[in-house]
Amino acid sequence: MNNRRVVITGLGTICPIGSNLKDFWSNLTAGKTGIGLIERFDTTDYPTKIAAEVKDFNAKEYMPRTEARRMDLFIQYACAGTRLALEDANLNSDKFDPNRTGVLVGAGVGGLEALEKQHSILQKKGVGGISPFFIPMFIPNMASGQISIMFGARGPSSCSVTACATATNSIGDAFKLIQNNSVDVMICGGTEAPITPLSIAGFCSMKALSTRNDEPEKACRPFDVDRDGFVMGEGSAVFIIEELEHALNRGAQIYAEIIGYGSSSDANHMVQPDPEGEGAARAMTMALNDANLNPEDVNYINAHGTGTHFNDIVETKAIKTVFKEHSYNMAISSTKAATGHMMGAAGAIELLATVLSCKNDLVPPTLNLDNPDPECDLNYVKNESKQTSITSAISQSLGFGGHNAVVAIKKFVQ
Repeated sequence: MNNRRVVITGLGTICPIGSNLKDFWSNLTAGKTGIGLIERFDTTDYPTKIAAEVKDFNAKEYMPRTEARRMDLFIQYACAGTRLALEDANLNSDKFDPNRTGVLVGAGVGGLEALEKQHSILQKKGVGGISPFFIPMFIPNMASGQISIMFGARGPSSCSVTACATATNSIGDAFKLIQNNSVDVMICGGTEAPITPLSIAGFCSMKALSTRNDEPEKACRPFDVDRDGFVMGEGSAVFIIEELEHALNRGAQIYAEIIGYGSSSDANHMVQPDPEGEGAARAMTMALNDANLNPEDVNYINAHGTGTHFNDIVETKAIKTVFKEHSYNMAISSTKAATGHMMGAAGAIELLATVLSCKNDLVPPTLNLDNPDPECDLNYVKNESKQTSITSAISQSLGFGGHNAVVAIKKFVQ
């Protein structure tokens, strides 16, 4: 039996450079960044004082106030992104079979803000002060859980937790559920709200974050020899994906077709990638094989591109391993210097950028790539967007713990 075709019919995002598709895409392709000084808490004692925060988010615009108060920020971002994606897809519970519609929106760390606030209350007031909603505010699966409740999706509901590969695993697994005829529609993507005192302190302790506090807009520098660490971001990106005939029968718009998925493990180190990029290369090869693509068919890669020494060099090696000489012909970019590293949501916001790149034949730039690392010598689309024909593309995510995930898409042709 041939696999069923899966298409993308709705997109929604809450992110540091825009909380609607138009603003996101125009700011991304214009080279604007959402990175600035942290305003959410006092960073006086922190070596890193910068992040890409979502500004002016008002949960009450997307859900009732009572429900919002029972959710951590990462769940609010997920539910808001879902509402925007469903509206974009012109889809509601009257137009889908709830038992054939599932949710797979992952989060890498869950409700850190709730955890830190409730711990402080415990110290000051004791056990009696803890909110009865603390646990459902904190656990990562509640993004999918609350989306299912809010929008009436009663099919499979799950949550990938694979660090920075979370959203790509979520979308890839959702793609397979439709392809294998378990469901017809999936709400999938990633969400994260990790800009909290404890989280930033933890990454500072690892010396993983940039300390270029006097130039926040230049702090994230993927593939640049002057990089000094990544910059934290936050938000959500949510996709509505459907089986092709289901989408056509209701006259849905189609952004692109999902055609392949690969997932692997380095089995090497807690936080560092395999030095030769073997696991990342294997995930890319799996995605290409699943999509029935030759390496020469791929026009664009949205790279993980964190702006850290190990990631940039290893990812470059992995791309060369898979694509050989074609590595130098493809357009490749990292969009993290615009959005920050959105952790569990990173793969979703980057696939969203990939989809719009494919639709518009326009590659967003790798910002702050002024002095390319000699070991990162591929076509990393420096500082300005590039117009080029894109028929097939992949988005890649690499996570702590050695998680690698890749999703392949192509321009939709009926």
